[in-house]
Amino acid sequence: MMQLWYAMVDLLPFEWAQPGSMLFMKNALLAVLVISPLFGLLSTMVVHSRMSFFSDALGHSAFTGMAIGALFGLNDPTWASVLFSVFFAVLFNVVRRRAALTSDTVIGVFASTAMALGIFLSTLGGASFTKFNRLLIGDILSVEPGKIGILALILLGVAALWLVCFDRLMLSAVHPALAASRGVQVFWQETVFSVAIAVVVTLSMTWVGLLVINSLLVLPAAAGRNMARSMAQYHLFSVAGAAVAGIAGLMTSYHLGSSAGASITLYLALFFALSFLFGKKS
Repeated sequence: MMQLWYAMVDLLPFEWAQPGSMLFMKNALLAVLVISPLFGLLSTMVVHSRMSFFSDALGHSAFTGMAIGALFGLNDPTWASVLFSVFFAVLFNVVRRRAALTSDTVIGVFASTAMALGIFLSTLGGASFTKFNRLLIGDILSVEPGKIGILALILLGVAALWLVCFDRLMLSAVHPALAASRGVQVFWQETVFSVAIAVVVTLSMTWVGLLVINSLLVLPAAAGRNMARSMAQYHLFSVAGAAVAGIAGLMTSYHLGSSAGASITLYLALFFALSFLFGKKS
């Protein structure tokens, strides 16, 4: 499969696309083409559900999972991070439904606790925090084909989830009580959605960076909402905007030597600014 991808990229008129050269850049381009629509799609529900800071809290939990995996001496702590993030997402939904607190307060409690625990574990016994610095900025050039394949499967799964459950997901986000009265299992709808975000954020964090990953789940849909006049347009603008910003950010990172995650975020911010200035006025 990757050989077919390399053969296709070899046809592009770029210096890094020459046959047999810079495979890391070709891997990064494929990762962007998978990650961008995935974030663009999830972004619509994040914004619609007013859970913009939830993805940031999940990033903190993913960092804690990495610290736990490193503490147990795992060669690849990513899977420990995925498991912890999924646990974090499910626990968040349980607490949010049972606590007499607003969602933003519960998110604040979870985010601060997860970050503090992560820092505590990563510095336990006087250990240096510097080995986790790469998680803050990310490095998309280090992406592995295997993880791209996993994210591609997740993209297909999320797309299928949207096709089958979109109406119920949207109703649960807009009016949970009405959704419950119509037989929708609101808790499980929210939990599946939260788990999907947890897995995507965790697997992508080492590539785009903890400091900017939340923007990828907010800016695409925020910009799309400024322009869309229908739900179909809302999703189209979000996914297309994320994809264009992803490719442009990767190219900018290659030519200027900047962080790919930060470059993608700046293009998304520009997308939002333009949509705000020239989008629909009513």
